[in-house]
Amino acid sequence: MRKSDLINNISEKTGIPKVDVLVTVENFIKEVKDNLASGENIYIRGFGSFITKKRAAKIGRNIKQNTAVHIPEHYIPAFKPAKEFVAEVKEKYKP
Repeated sequence: MRKSDLINNISEKTGIPKVDVLVTVENFIKEVKDNLASGENIYIRGFGSFITKKRAAKIGRNIKQNTAVHIPEHYIPAFKPAKEFVAEVKEKYKP
């Protein structure tokens, strides 16, 4: 499912115009990005948490030149689903 499919589905189910749903989804994504970039985590009960994880500094390898490369400490965004969310997916998903 792509973002446009998500917007279409929400619009059809709620009766809200697609333009309004698009603006809402875009603003949600922007807020998540801005808050994570400023070091603030986002917790949505029943859905999950958008958090930043710290990656320690380490030594990597450039395999083309066969040299060691220092990779500095950095932070990456991550999503941790809520227990209810995981349970619902496990219950409903049957391949």
